[in-house]
Amino acid sequence: MIIPDHTCDSVPVSDRIRARLKAAGHTFRANDNIAAFIEDGELEGLCLEVEDRMNAVLDALVIDTENDHNTVDTAQRVARMFVDEVFGGRYRPAPPVTSFPNVSQLNELMIVGPLTVRSACSHHLCPIMGTMWIGVLPCKEAELIGLSKFARLCDWIMSRPQIQEEAVIMLADELEKRIRPEGLAIVMEADHFCMHWRGVKDEQPVMTTSIMRGAFMQNEALRREFLDLRKRCGE
Repeated sequence: MIIPDHTCDSVPVSDRIRARLKAAGHTFRANDNIAAFIEDGELEGLCLEVEDRMNAVLDALVIDTENDHNTVDTAQRVARMFVDEVFGGRYRPAPPVTSFPNVSQLNELMIVGPLTVRSACSHHLCPIMGTMWIGVLPCKEAELIGLSKFARLCDWIMSRPQIQEEAVIMLADELEKRIRPEGLAIVMEADHFCMHWRGVKDEQPVMTTSIMRGAFMQNEALRREFLDLRKRCGE
């Protein structure tokens, strides 16, 4: 619920949003979704504020944006990229996910993937690029969601500054809440450009994270079937 905002319009948009979050006791960490605390028209204002502050960053880096034709609009482009795209999962509400009854009472293993993963490391804001595999053992009594809905939920969760381990847990929590499966398995493999681009500059920094819940945790044969099928489909 949005708390009514009675602050002066001269207060920066980010401060108004932050005040609502604090008043509600809601966290606003890098991978939190804060869409419920943003009012109509404020994202545009937030973009302008980020643009202004990004210009200050470029200025601090001693980049002459006034006379350099390559960077004259960089602050604006970066602001839109952060707010509308790569961090959009913080500012947009969850995508609509239509479910349908499990009429046939399906309870066999379903695998979705590979889904393309695009995120950003919350430590350096460098890209994380990879793939995600999702295994679902449906509940006969619960509803199902379409294939594309898995991709939309994945994109919504990943479009935030993240660490990979927490991102997989957040996606698992969201899927369990929506489809209440008997079992859920997720494997994510990703390149972290904070290791490609800086630091050790390793050329092969692939990180694999897996999470098993419900039947996948309890049933070794089911877990092995998911991992084997994922490996074969990925070859």
